[in-house]
Amino acid sequence: MSQIETKWNPELYNEKHSFVYDYGENLIKLLQPGKNERILDLGCGSGQLTYKISKLCKEVIGIDSSSEMIADARSKFNNIDFQVSDAADFNFEKKFEAIFSNAALHWVTEYKKAIQCMFENLRHGGRIVLEFGGKGNIQTIINQVRQSLLNRNYVENSNIQLWYFPSIGEYTTELESQGFKIIFAQHFDRPTELANQYTGIKDWIAMFCKAFFENVTIEHMEEIKQEVQEKIRSKCFVNGKWYADYKRIQIVAVK
Repeated sequence: MSQIETKWNPELYNEKHSFVYDYGENLIKLLQPGKNERILDLGCGSGQLTYKISKLCKEVIGIDSSSEMIADARSKFNNIDFQVSDAADFNFEKKFEAIFSNAALHWVTEYKKAIQCMFENLRHGGRIVLEFGGKGNIQTIINQVRQSLLNRNYVENSNIQLWYFPSIGEYTTELESQGFKIIFAQHFDRPTELANQYTGIKDWIAMFCKAFFENVTIEHMEEIKQEVQEKIRSKCFVNGKWYADYKRIQIVAVK
């Protein structure tokens, strides 16, 4: 499956979707960075978690495929090494004690290559600590986006496969086949509150679903965002707040 490129808006990301890295702070606790460790933040986004990790270890490097996000990270945290690099195609001469990845790997449809890269860039005994979207993630939202596109005859757009949301069994099997030993794995529901009580779902679609709207008219795009929000209101609007139906996987594994 070829990787679909996503253009990121760091300002919108930080203003209305900071929950992505806010939730990631618990993953740092799972990582338990050592003061003498060299750590890679894979899919670092705008660098907030990379910065927090940098305070706890000897060296951290952040990589992300988005040049926009890396530019934003460099502007905020200029003492950290941030690089534009693909999660499915990266290599460092000096290996890492740990690879950390929060809310990034579900964007990597070439997941086998990503697993191979993680393995090859770890020292023997090194660990990966990962959290990303698991099976069923954002299903309510995306099913309606697809249906609303289809209703307007955007058939090709409705069939785009933008993400990879595996089950625990599927992903841990791939890790083990590469040579990893699984230490910890869990799949859990995490309904995630969105920033705006009036446009929460519309804002989420604007941030994360751009690829679905290539060659869609602006009029239809706005219609679809509004329609999706209204169609899923009964499931995703709770006590005056919008929630995205997130389902997450957390994994710790050792080389």
